Amino acid sequence: MKNLLKGIALFLVLATGLLVFAQGPVVDIGRRHGNLQAAQEYITAAYQKIDQAQADNRGHLGGHAARAKELLTEADEELRLAADVANQRRY
Repeated sequence: MKNLLKGIALFLVLATGLLVFAQGPVVDIGRRHGNLQAAQEYITAAYQKIDQAQADNRGHLGGHAARAKELLTEADEELRLAADVANQRRY
């Protein structure tokens, strides 16, 4: 029973990791919003560093790295929305 629970937990961690990886952050804000674009670049760089840390530690980071990647993806999306709002407010 204990091994079954460990297997299920491992599967969930890996599935979550794949889901997050498939939807990773991208730089899609143009130079018009240079600060937001730079922030997106930092987010994508941080995401890549977390990928490297996960590989170096064989994924044994207690799910915290995967959660950090989720939050970075969310921050990336919020920056895109901020740029969209700024575009709408331009006269």
